[in-house]
Amino acid sequence: MSVRQGPWTVADVPDQSGRTAVVTGANSGIGFEAAAVLARRGAATVLACRDAGKAEAAAAAMTAAAPGATVSVVRLDLASLESVRAAAAEILAGHERLDLLINNAGLMWPAYGTTADGFELQFGTNHLGHFALTGLLLEGMLPVPGSRVVTVSSNGHRVGRIDFADLQSERRYRRMAAYAQSKLANLMFTYELQRRLAAAGAPTAALAAHPGVALTDLTRHLPAVLQSAYAAAGGPFTQTAAMGALPTLRAAADPAAAGGEYYGPGGLAQVKGYPVRVSPATRSRDESAQRRLWAESGRLTGVSYPV
Repeated sequence: MSVRQGPWTVADVPDQSGRTAVVTGANSGIGFEAAAVLARRGAATVLACRDAGKAEAAAAAMTAAAPGATVSVVRLDLASLESVRAAAAEILAGHERLDLLINNAGLMWPAYGTTADGFELQFGTNHLGHFALTGLLLEGMLPVPGSRVVTVSSNGHRVGRIDFADLQSERRYRRMAAYAQSKLANLMFTYELQRRLAAAGAPTAALAAHPGVALTDLTRHLPAVLQSAYAAAGGPFTQTAAMGALPTLRAAADPAAAGGEYYGPGGLAQVKGYPVRVSPATRSRDESAQRRLWAESGRLTGVSYPV
């Protein structure tokens, strides 16, 4: 077997003709960059975004850069289960098959708030919204050989704890802790989903990725002083959105990637660099906690999975 030479780059994304990819939060940042590459490679790409106007502008930019690309928009507000259900129904009605679902959208460190269904905003959007969307779309993926669900986590998961006694931060809300919990939940969800898919003998695989420290709109909720410091950090500690999208693209499109794998930047502390397979925090591998989180997520969202 040949040994791979050199870094994995956009040039390594294989032809995606005939495939359908759904990318949440694809109007900006790493979601935009990942969706643009998939569209350019021939995938019928669905931008599932809360702001339809920004998504339409993103779609126009993608097709202008790659004439002939097939890009469409579906309005999706992950902070509303009603919107998640409507978006899933629209996607399934409009596409005979789904090859890729990239759960990319999210928010980081906002002031305390709740979703339309009363969930803490970060946990409800970053985890529960994607849990519900994946469960509703999976029927379109299970018959498709090589289909993949890729969920974007964060290095922040390493300091996360799943507080089952206060999942919605009703007793105490700390921005960083709530974000870390949601990103740990993304990983635990991926591992539990992969275990269920494998047990069912399904051709669909679940993988995860993280972008390192990428300069994107995700930092908009940080205090002004932190936003300034984040931007000023520059080259040694950050990378572009295009580089930050590479781990997601590798998890989604590398033929050698397998279910249950986690990809991130290969540089020091996984802050930046070309994508490689990385190891998560040990806590994310707790199968008992994964099953408990899955059961609680199903109860809260009312979404059951076909596996």
